[in-house]
Amino acid sequence: MTDNRVTRAGRHSYNTRSARIRTIRTPGGRHVAQKIKKTTKGPRCSDCKCSLPGIKHLKRSAYKNLKKRERTVSRAYGGATCAGCVKMRIVRAFLLEEQKAVKKLLADRASKK
Repeated sequence: MTDNRVTRAGRHSYNTRSARIRTIRTPGGRHVAQKIKKTTKGPRCSDCKCSLPGIKHLKRSAYKNLKKRERTVSRAYGGATCAGCVKMRIVRAFLLEEQKAVKKLLADRASKK
């Protein structure tokens, strides 16, 4: 029976959220502690607050090292608003314009009578 205990790296001896470790077996047969990075919630939609698909969940400082295509989505409001909310904005704007046109048409008809 082998010994699979590990010594934590650094001075932090408690298993807190910021100091999680994973036990890894090296090719030489030793067990060593590997620090686990904390995951982030990732970018959120500005309207509905849902997670944006197609964009990696990284720390804010890590986005500067990514390519532009990995930071955004090639669409209007890409990387800031989800597709559903953009579609809703477009439809809402279209319907408002239609409503204005109908009001103008009704006003013209009323003035002719």
